[in-house]
Amino acid sequence: MIDRATSLAHLSSALVERSAAANSAVAALRLSEGRHITATLWQPDVIITSEQSLPERNEFELMASGSTVKAKTAGRDPGTNIAVLKLERQLAAGNLVSADGQVGAFAIAFGADTGGHATVRLGVVNSIGPEWYSSHGGRIERKVVLDIDIARSEEGGPVFDAAGSFLGMSTFGPRRQVLVIPAVTLERVVPILLKSGRVSRGWLGVALRPVAVPETLGKAAGQSSALMVMSLTEGGPADDAGIVAGDIILSVDSASTRRMRNITARLGADSIGRKVDLKFIRAGAITSRQVTITERPNP
Repeated sequence: MIDRATSLAHLSSALVERSAAANSAVAALRLSEGRHITATLWQPDVIITSEQSLPERNEFELMASGSTVKAKTAGRDPGTNIAVLKLERQLAAGNLVSADGQVGAFAIAFGADTGGHATVRLGVVNSIGPEWYSSHGGRIERKVVLDIDIARSEEGGPVFDAAGSFLGMSTFGPRRQVLVIPAVTLERVVPILLKSGRVSRGWLGVALRPVAVPETLGKAAGQSSALMVMSLTEGGPADDAGIVAGDIILSVDSASTRRMRNITARLGADSIGRKVDLKFIRAGAITSRQVTITERPNP
């Protein structure tokens, strides 16, 4: 029988082995003097990192195993929180073999120090949920939550299981919850960003704010809260359809607007050019109108 000390020694040896291998998968992306975030080496000349932490500029310096490489932004997608950068020269990249992960399994989150050398955090997969949509409208195939704590500079690094399989890229969710952008999402989005620089999504052209549905209309509306149109983009889909500021949107294609994600979930690339029914309150009455979704313009 293997005793506890031997089991711990085996675990420790496995972590040391994984950490050594991770040196070829992580790098430090310099943001400013003394500040960096972690990047994951996706291909010999391509890195990925957290879009929400990447400044809006095109050129960066990458520290990998003590050497410096220039990197240029190739594409970014706030919806899935993925940024892709191309390197001026190739680096030695390991083969990322992806896995789905399991609740309760060990999760090893790697970051990088200022020199681009690997740092490591050990935790477990706290939960795995179904497909979900971010507040920016990005579809993410699984919601993977880690019971782990990482530093701000370690965001954007690779996460592996105990067998060395690639679970995805670490990122921060609400209240500093550590999430994983799963490998399957990265495999879908990264090629699009490399080709087009952005992910196309639909757009209504409105700024919305949560409000309470007037009590007199609550029963007819079938919900107690909705989204009020605060402003519209001139010539945008909603503006063209005659929606005005002050309208209270109850549903989009029968999906309640009690949650903003119910709308963003219907504004993917396949929604562009499609007509949707908007049910809304105006002047104390419930009415509806068709809106043709168009592609969201470049920011």
